Amino acid sequence: MNTSTRYQVHISREGQLHLDNEPQVVPYGVDPSQVVVQVLHIEAAGSGQPVLVQVQDERTASRFDMQVMPDGTTQAAGTPPAAPQPAPIPTGQPPSSLFDRLAAAQAAGRAHDFDTAIAAADDILQQLTAEQGETASATLEAAQFRADLAYLSGEFAFATASWIWLALAWFDRLGPGKRRTQIAAQNAAQAWMHLPPQEAGPLASDLVNMLMEVTAPERTVTIRAQIAERLG
Repeated sequence: MNTSTRYQVHISREGQLHLDNEPQVVPYGVDPSQVVVQVLHIEAAGSGQPVLVQVQDERTASRFDMQVMPDGTTQAAGTPPAAPQPAPIPTGQPPSSLFDRLAAAQAAGRAHDFDTAIAAADDILQQLTAEQGETASATLEAAQFRADLAYLSGEFAFATASWIWLALAWFDRLGPGKRRTQIAAQNAAQAWMHLPPQEAGPLASDLVNMLMEVTAPERTVTIRAQIAERLG
């Protein structure tokens, strides 16, 4: 089984949800398990790999492993991947669920229809921000997808600013030394390198300050030297 990430999920008797020991917002009337799938589906869809989840649910005194698949479905851990299914024929009606909208946005991005993909990603990000807050895991995952679209479509200033914010947000949420934070910091620096000089200058201090905050200084010596060299 090839999974991108492994997560520990704990649901208390009162229905409180923790994902890797981080409390998650559970909207009123929504089962915590639905929030788990919603959060991790975004990561699975973005990586194209299933995400393994180890669940402890005190409400039913149960422990089990499951996989959240890139299409938003779940399977028991160890289940062989299903054969690919033909894509549904578009009906002209906008998809209603978050999963369907995300899948449609990703399909548009892969087809380089960035106008459609970006509009859909902005809508998803706005919804998650309103429902769960701007630094909830699902919101940050959606923001990463939006930053990827900005990079792919050549909006390097937007991508740089987004990844700088994401690196700081993941750092505040997860603490130092976490993979998500480091990837976001690297992506910010990579996007910045594509900027023309007149756009690179105003973002340089924000980039350097972020790198110094989320990464040990000795690990940023090379990139900071490249930034300084590029700025002359």
